[in-house]
Amino acid sequence: MNLTLPWLDPASLDFPDPTSALTNPNGLLAAGGNLSPARLLHAYQHGIFPWFSDGQPILWWSPDPRMVLFPAELHVSRTLAKTLRSGCFSFSSNQAFNEVLAGCAAPRHDSDGTWLDADMRQAYSELHGLGHAHSIETWQDGALVGGLYGVALEGIFFGESMFSRQKDASKAAMATLVRALIPAGYRLIDCQVPNPHLATMGARQIPRQDFMRYLPTATDISRPAHWPVQ
Repeated sequence: MNLTLPWLDPASLDFPDPTSALTNPNGLLAAGGNLSPARLLHAYQHGIFPWFSDGQPILWWSPDPRMVLFPAELHVSRTLAKTLRSGCFSFSSNQAFNEVLAGCAAPRHDSDGTWLDADMRQAYSELHGLGHAHSIETWQDGALVGGLYGVALEGIFFGESMFSRQKDASKAAMATLVRALIPAGYRLIDCQVPNPHLATMGARQIPRQDFMRYLPTATDISRPAHWPVQ
């Protein structure tokens, strides 16, 4: 990648202004730093997330526009609704976080590699241990067949990744998550970048400046946000 990017100081949590991110590739903001819990939380608070492949330095992003799902706009197709009513799946939260990470890290049919390397999995496991990162698991006959994980901060769920080993298993996890977040007053789910899978469930793109207005404003985000999914 022949780009000149701001290189982050591992000793500082400061990031460049997200409005300075590149337009091509969309949202690339900075490189370097580390994946400490404090830096990750600071990044999410400012609309920034890490995303990089094996062999690359840590890359930080803040795309414009931003893909989000407003909980009230959740769309459940007739097929998915039928699946949910059938009872073929059961769901849990935070019961198999590392297994969900492993599922999300597994190679996809359209890719031989993964962006969720060992360092990233360790970083989010640490956030999970601190009460900031959460998973939703989809089970079928006692086997984990899908799920998702992300970070909760003050009424926003920053979705990171999802996986499915059975048809609709990840969509069912998302629907279960959204239905629990609505009564808890969560304002939106950050989906980061365009995703046709989530677009069918009601996710849409909004300008970055609009997205930034929803971000947590508290100066102390070290205390875990309320997590309503049991």
